Amino acid sequence: MTSAREIAAAVRSGASTAVETVTAALARIERVDPVLCAFAEVWEEEALRGARAVDERIAAGEHLPLAGVPIGVKGRRGPRGAGPLIAAGCVPVGATAVPGPGTAWQTWGLGRYGRTVNPWRYDRTPGGSSAGSAAAVAAGLVPLATGSDGAGSVRIPAAWCGVVGLKATNGRLPSADRTGLAAPGVLTRCVADAEAYWRVMAGPAGTAGTPGTAGTPGGRERRTPTALWSADLGTPTALWSADLGTPTALWSADLGFADPDPEPVALAHAAAHRLADAGAVRLLPPGRPLRLEDPGPAWLALRGGGDLGTAARVRAANDRRLGALFRRADLLLTPTTPCAAHGHDGPGDRYSTALTWAFNLSGHPALSLPAGLGRDGCPVGLQLVAAPGREELLLAVAGAARW
Repeated sequence: MTSAREIAAAVRSGASTAVETVTAALARIERVDPVLCAFAEVWEEEALRGARAVDERIAAGEHLPLAGVPIGVKGRRGPRGAGPLIAAGCVPVGATAVPGPGTAWQTWGLGRYGRTVNPWRYDRTPGGSSAGSAAAVAAGLVPLATGSDGAGSVRIPAAWCGVVGLKATNGRLPSADRTGLAAPGVLTRCVADAEAYWRVMAGPAGTAGTPGTAGTPGGRERRTPTALWSADLGTPTALWSADLGTPTALWSADLGFADPDPEPVALAHAAAHRLADAGAVRLLPPGRPLRLEDPGPAWLALRGGGDLGTAARVRAANDRRLGALFRRADLLLTPTTPCAAHGHDGPGDRYSTALTWAFNLSGHPALSLPAGLGRDGCPVGLQLVAAPGREELLLAVAGAARW
């Protein structure tokens, strides 16, 4: 499928129109969505009306960075958070599927025609809760779809559907979540489109919001990036470059508490090596492994299900450890999920959020990058985490991936 940037360039140049582009997207959705179930609603009339308005703005000489790009928005309330994208020329074509009443939030989305499926294997979940957005982007129905990430709800479906998923720094973009755990995000087929989303949402020179969590960029000098590797996967001596100008990341397979399956760890680790081979990161000799407190009890308490005193203790401990990490290193690399995409009967007692929700608790921005396919034929992801406010670093490093 054509990327969002390519679509916008064609519409701005007059090589195509927004109406033509949106009409084609609606036709794809009509053809594929009865099986995929990625959309809860499709707004055909509104989308065509919006496309005509974009063409009129272009004809009037207006420069629209995302002119005519058809997008999915997460849930029926999605357009409320897509205002900057619409102002930039995007055209919402429908509300993507989210978990329906009585469905497990980790399991699936509920679309117009039923349960949302994973485009790679229909018997597997696309992940939650931005299920429809990930499935729609992976299947090429739209090049870009919005999401929200309260525990991994952008990054997990991105990993399991083989697309890029960016979670912003908590508090940097508007969010309706009163707990502060959720942050807006985006799902795209390529890093360049995620960057285009971020440029629009962050505003001029990344001015959106002021992150206020521990480990903010103001906590250390903006120096040459360095990285450490924990010892649990061996010493990556072949990848240790002396080039001090290359940004890098600390590798952790489990964050010190999770119990991930070997295959997603191995695939994510191999993807990290490929980033290093591409010159995107510099890896230092292994240091002391990162040991975070399990964020699960704290996250659940903040959602109303536990001891707030325990939550405060866990959050403070992890903030100290992550703050120290990002004072001496720029990036942290982990598998995005501890396991492969499960079936539609649910994950059992396994939390797919094990490696993601720590960064909702701490507020750090994070990105899931496709890492490869497992033996079951389904994708898994590599998670990149940076200090608050450093989304541009995540996008720059991820952009070096050419696989």
